[in-house]
Amino acid sequence: MNQNFQQFMATELNRLHDEGLYNNIRVLESPQGAWVQINGKKLLNFCSNNYLGLANHPEVVKAAKIALDQYGIGPGAVRSIAGTMALHQKLETKLAEFKGAEAVLTFQSGFNANLAVIPAMVGKGDTIFTDELNHASIIDGCRLSRAKVKIFKHCDMTSLQEKLAEDSEGRKLIITDSVFSMDGDIAPLPQIVALAQKYDALVAVDDAHGEGVLGSHGKGVVDHFHLHGKVDAEVGTFSKAIGTVGGCVAGSKTLVEYLKQKARPFLFSSAVTPPDVAATMQAIAVLERDDTLVRKLWDNGNYFKAQMQKAGFDTGRSQTPITPVMIGDAKMATQMSERLLEAGIFAKPIVFPTVAKGKARIRVMISATHSKDDLNLALDKFTEIGKELGLI
Repeated sequence: MNQNFQQFMATELNRLHDEGLYNNIRVLESPQGAWVQINGKKLLNFCSNNYLGLANHPEVVKAAKIALDQYGIGPGAVRSIAGTMALHQKLETKLAEFKGAEAVLTFQSGFNANLAVIPAMVGKGDTIFTDELNHASIIDGCRLSRAKVKIFKHCDMTSLQEKLAEDSEGRKLIITDSVFSMDGDIAPLPQIVALAQKYDALVAVDDAHGEGVLGSHGKGVVDHFHLHGKVDAEVGTFSKAIGTVGGCVAGSKTLVEYLKQKARPFLFSSAVTPPDVAATMQAIAVLERDDTLVRKLWDNGNYFKAQMQKAGFDTGRSQTPITPVMIGDAKMATQMSERLLEAGIFAKPIVFPTVAKGKARIRVMISATHSKDDLNLALDKFTEIGKELGLI
């Protein structure tokens, strides 16, 4: 091993520790749920993207077991050679019906979906307009496309219009998250679509934190704003509210056929495993059946956020159940997280580079599986520790 590189890595790790930026990765010893076990201790879980509790839902688990027996564990190939199973097509048909789209194509993850879709839609000689707080997968997808990238201010339509009015190369693509995962606010998609129509631009939205949360029965941001047929590419993931793993894009039949020929993660990475595909189908079936879990998620989120604000905490600009507890200083955020862990609350600090310097926070991820007693326990502990640390 190169000793100079070893020393470089050690120095960088020490810096991260000193600045409160080191990510201490916890290991779960239990299924995802409202409560989890870490190091033998039962903890109230406020870190998971498992918004609806579907990651450990008995119907979803059963569907995966049945598919395992019927199809085996692995797909054995990329989708374009021998890895497309009947299950994959059934899921894509079901998703298209659920989302009210002409067609859907699935990928190995939401991250891969953005890496597949963006470089296929635009390339060298084209221009992308991207929100400054977009997810890392969008940023990387933009880089891979080799298109010129113009960044507009967060959810600022004046800034976007100014960028669109400038001279731009080739095709134009506006891309945004639907729900911004660190702040919980929602992109103004109707205004984005209107500007796209005015300036002849394509629109892509990453609905990772909107699926299962926004729209009727959790159908997502396009349904939430009644924009069916007006968004060119609706990218999604199954690893958040759907509770499984994988990603997708919804759009026109032509887009899906085009991506089957052009999207590199589809062409060069093995298909999603059969148990995961079956589990995703069953999770969608649960959502289609009724919206109880979605309504419970919003009730829990609204209650917790209101009580935290009443206690004196700053919850930022959230419009969804995502509740950022704004602290500012990275070391203080890390200290509060450690104190919460000691008190039985698993709530991780979010620091640079995930958020800007000086914008450190504890991001509370509310779930439909949290009971009112769970939320009240957390509120008591947050308030107690917040006062001890002088945060409220």
